[in-house]
Amino acid sequence: MTRVLVIHGLGMNMRGKVKTEIFGKTTLPEYDAAIRREAVACGLEVDIFHSNIEGEVVDKLYDGVESGVAAAIINPAGFSIGYRGLTVAIEQVGYPVVEVHISNPVRRGINSDIAKVAAASVTGFGIAGYSLALHGIKALLGAA
Repeated sequence: MTRVLVIHGLGMNMRGKVKTEIFGKTTLPEYDAAIRREAVACGLEVDIFHSNIEGEVVDKLYDGVESGVAAAIINPAGFSIGYRGLTVAIEQVGYPVVEVHISNPVRRGINSDIAKVAAASVTGFGIAGYSLALHGIKALLGAA
């Protein structure tokens, strides 16, 4: 089965608790449950990971190379701007990485550095963005 790494970045553990006017009331465990359901529907296996530490996210991306990950989805959240190690890792891994944002960060003046190195970006569709990303990955991998 095709393995997809899903990474939740800096501050995602606070979803549903703060800035609910922007990101809604859905919590990170609820995101994970929805992602797992959609992955099953897509015939994909997901490995979901969260960290507020850039180096741990970088290590997880590199570990994906060794463990046979076919693609990744990242919601960088607070890692969207100014984390050069993360962008370098995304450029190096060799598998497609799709960026997801629940809101549209550009509306708030945020131009993600991750978008510059990602294979694709999905923004502004709420939690449905993860579903769109999973379907997009299937298309990128030729498994649609």
